[in-house]
Amino acid sequence: MVVRERKGATSEVSEENTRDKILNAAGEVFAEQGFEGATIRAITERAGVNVAAVNYHFRDKAELYTRVVVDACSARAAWRDVIAEAPDSPEERLRSLIYHFLQYLLDPDRAAWKRRLMAREMANPTSALDELVEKSIRPLRNEFLLPTLRELTGGKLNRRQLSLISISVMGQCHYFLQGQPIIERLNPDFKIGRPEIVEIAEHIARFSLAGIAELTRSPRPSSSI
Repeated sequence: MVVRERKGATSEVSEENTRDKILNAAGEVFAEQGFEGATIRAITERAGVNVAAVNYHFRDKAELYTRVVVDACSARAAWRDVIAEAPDSPEERLRSLIYHFLQYLLDPDRAAWKRRLMAREMANPTSALDELVEKSIRPLRNEFLLPTLRELTGGKLNRRQLSLISISVMGQCHYFLQGQPIIERLNPDFKIGRPEIVEIAEHIARFSLAGIAELTRSPRPSSSI
């Protein structure tokens, strides 16, 4: 009985390792070639597994792609870090949100293919982006960013105005991912590492807080949603 249990446990670990190898190899291939260009053959060759192993773990290429995107691009770690810090003031909470969101987007320790895949999916969205938004991005916005903005503005702005501010904040962060090729050409000496992430986060936070303060002082009419 003990031997059978050990074999079962070993088998489960082996299957999990195989699944991880497939996901990593698929991520690299999808990041390089996109969903349409990638083939199961290319993925199995890079992972060192056979087609049967892919079919065992994933229904088809579309399911494999969705799993890779959701796993590689999840922002759950970012909001766990925000919860752990939980600054009391809305200003510091916004700073924490911006920093951890940028860290999620630009983390230099993250495999390069994950950043490339994220940028590719943003530029050419598939149904995988829908799942990523629902499971990862929307909770970050609805549970943390919008309530923080509502507190910062003292309830003076309506939901539409708060949504526009949240788009502005998140858009500034996303530009440093999506716009890296332009940033690097305009500013050849500007490299993005850990110190730069801190610097960028503080810049976006100060810029956003100044804009929010101005909007709160002189609220303009906006349609409600």
